[in-house]
Amino acid sequence: MKIGIFGGTFNPIHYGHLRVAEEVRDKVNLDKILFVPAGNPPLKTEDIADTKYRYEMAKLAVADNRSFELSDMERRLTGKSYTVNTIEEFRSAHPGSEFFLILGIDAFLDMPNWWHPDVLITLTNFIVISRPGVRFADIEKSPYLNVEGVTLREMDNATTEKYISKLKSDRDAIFLTLTQIDISSTEIRSLIKQNKSIKYLLPPEVQSYIIMNGLYKNKS
Repeated sequence: MKIGIFGGTFNPIHYGHLRVAEEVRDKVNLDKILFVPAGNPPLKTEDIADTKYRYEMAKLAVADNRSFELSDMERRLTGKSYTVNTIEEFRSAHPGSEFFLILGIDAFLDMPNWWHPDVLITLTNFIVISRPGVRFADIEKSPYLNVEGVTLREMDNATTEKYISKLKSDRDAIFLTLTQIDISSTEIRSLIKQNKSIKYLLPPEVQSYIIMNGLYKNKS
């Protein structure tokens, strides 16, 4: 089974996340996408809703897609959540499955700052997706693969939508250009603080949950 691992704070989850997962599943022919809300992320600490709220919002958001599943793996872990530990847990829980870690270009470029990235690239394939304001050409600087700059520039120019390369660990690195949906969790939280509408930015069930639990309101 080919399983995509889509982790994030999902603070809150929104239509941009869901569309990314659907396009990745379709373009790489994955059997399912596992959404993994971060438990206690090591690099993000400000304005993050409690894990239980983010997990429940993600649960509501993925409920109507049979190819989407929600994992509570990081929710159950104690201490900081490190991607390498999460992938190792998935490999133990799903022997024989092939895993694909889904990342934006910016996150892939930040990997040298992660916990044991040299180990991580031996455990899973990577799917690196387009992100607003970030270029595929910047991936040439990554220490984890050797890739042709010409092809990356073709992806930035939208003449190539999919390119498969190899990480130095011999795992696959799949680069994808996706539909750009300029919605951010930061924007949604800001709108809530200003008492402005967030309708059509996220599933209505998630919006209702945020309202019911008073999430992201100014503490004052």
